[in-house]
Amino acid sequence: MIYHGNRFTIKPGVTTEQLDEALESLRNQGRSIPAVKSFVVGRDFGGEYEWGAIFELEDLDGYWEYLTHPSHMNTDRVGLPLVDKFMSFDISDDDDPELGAKITALHQRRYDSDAELTKLVSDLGEYTGSAPPGPHGD
Repeated sequence: MIYHGNRFTIKPGVTTEQLDEALESLRNQGRSIPAVKSFVVGRDFGGEYEWGAIFELEDLDGYWEYLTHPSHMNTDRVGLPLVDKFMSFDISDDDDPELGAKITALHQRRYDSDAELTKLVSDLGEYTGSAPPGPHGD
C-alpha cells in the first residue's frame, strides 16, 4: 500500500468559499477515483501546515490513475492557486528500494505532459516532498 499525503497552507486573502471549494474537490477525489481505497481531508495539527489530505493507493498503477484522474486535475486547477506552502509525502509498506524513485518518476511524467500544471506548481511559494522538487528542477 502507498499512502500519499499532502500538507498545505493557504495564501492570505483566500475566501472561505474558495477554500471550501478546494477542500470539497479534494474530498471528491477520494470518492470518485476508483484507485483510492480510503482517504481523509481536514485540518493539519501539530505542524506548520493548516490543511492536509491522505489517500490510500494499492500500487503504482493506482497511483498513476489517481494522479491523472479528472477529479484530481480539477483540484489542481481549483486548489493550487490558493496555496502558499505545499508538501507532498508518501508512506509505504512496499519493500521495493526503488519505490521512491518510481513515485518521483510518475510525478515528473505528469509534469512533462501538462504545462498548465507545471506552471501552477512552479507558482507555489514553497513546494517540497515526494514529488520532484519542482518542475523547474529547483
